[in-house]
Amino acid sequence: MTNTFDREFEDILEKNKLKIFRICKIYAVNPIEPQDLFQEVILQIWISLGKYQGKSTIDTWVYKIALNVCMRSKMKLNRSNEQTGRFESIHFLAAENQIDHSDDLKFKYLQECIKTLNSVDASLMVLHLDDLPYKKIAVITGLTENHIAVKMKRIRKTLMECIQPKLI
Repeated sequence: MTNTFDREFEDILEKNKLKIFRICKIYAVNPIEPQDLFQEVILQIWISLGKYQGKSTIDTWVYKIALNVCMRSKMKLNRSNEQTGRFESIHFLAAENQIDHSDDLKFKYLQECIKTLNSVDASLMVLHLDDLPYKKIAVITGLTENHIAVKMKRIRKTLMECIQPKLI
């Protein structure tokens, strides 16, 4: 591996680490911590970077990897209740240090409610919360923009029904 490859990987990681971590926090299931999922995603990006073909933007490609790794990890844990190992060589300062703590309780409720969604709906909501347009979400998920719009309306209603009682 060349220095150019290393720099490219570091640039991709630096540009996308907060997005990746937000996705990992949504899919984290005890005993898997968000940092463990983050490390798995980073490893998969490292392994797959040489195969990136440029058919989509690098950000879209990273989103796809993050969602796939997180969903696969959650399904694997649910099926077999196995724990994943840590990759101690990658160090990451958790994104929560950069979150406005005045909204911590609302954010906690939102996370709890998103975790009750099925994996596709949770993925759509995470991408939507990252302010991605439906067109880009469609590229990442393989769904049509119209399907995403319909699902998002239902997801927002479900989340509001989940969150409102907690805020009272």
